[in-house]
This record gives sequence, C-alpha cells and structure tokens, in this order.
Amino acid sequence: MEFGVGSILEGKVTGITKFGAFVSLPGGRSGLVHISEIAYSYVNDVKDYLTEGQEVKVKVIGIDDNNRINLSIKKAMDPPPRPPRPAGQGAPRPGGAPRSGGAPRQGGRPGGFRSAQPAEPETFEDRLKHFMQASDSKLSEMRYLEKKSSRRGGRK
Repeated sequence: MEFGVGSILEGKVTGITKFGAFVSLPGGRSGLVHISEIAYSYVNDVKDYLTEGQEVKVKVIGIDDNNRINLSIKKAMDPPPRPPRPAGQGAPRPGGAPRSGGAPRQGGRPGGFRSAQPAEPETFEDRLKHFMQASDSKLSEMRYLEKKSSRRGGRK
C-alpha cells in the first residue's frame, strides 16, 4: 500500500521508548510517533497514553530522505475544544496596543499586572504579552537610573 504525507492510517503500536512509540503500518512499513505528537496535552510518559499491541489511528506528517516515516496521533483526531473565556476578557484593544500606564486596575498592581493567579490558565500569547510588558518596564527603569547616575559621577 502506498501512502504519503497527510494520509491517515490504522496501525499497531509495536514498541514504546521514552521519546515516542513505533507503529506498524499497512504494507509492512513502520513509523515513529514522537512523544510531542501523542496528545494535545503534555505527555510526560508515553506509557501513560499507549500500550504495545494497541490499535491507533495515525497521520503521516513527514517522510525524510532515509524513508523514515514520522507519524502523529493527535493530528489524526480533532483538537479538543477550547474553554470559553470569561466575559470581559479576550477583547483586543484597538490597534492591539497594550494598556498604557496610568492608574492600576482595581485590585491589581501598577502596570495592570495581577498578583493573584487567574481563575483560567492564560494562553501562551497572554503570558508572552505580560512578559514583554514587564521587560519593557524594567528596561526603561534601568535606562532612567543609568542616565541619572551618569550625570552625577562624571568627574574624576
């Protein structure tokens, strides 16, 4: 049986390693499902998700120059639905601009950062945005202090 990238096939798990699982495919071929392609959630141990002899549906995501077949279990199924965001969150600001200085949010710290953990886990994009804002703030403070100190001690 001939198949290519994008094909969805049925296979049987023939071996499990710490980095993934080997799957026997139709036509006597086999491929590897990397640990990152097993589930949409974090996989610490492959054995928590798969067992040898288990029938699995896989998608061919790549075939390299040595004809090794890279497979994905998670891409062969629909992604889990994302939980809805609570009202008032997630609406982008006009132009995508972050909230500027001014008064802190009610119950928050200056700069709009909250000290308490949010009820819902933040997305990667939200966490990255918060990191960038904090980084910019720290850099401006450092530049200000550097200018201030260079004015005082310029004489030898």
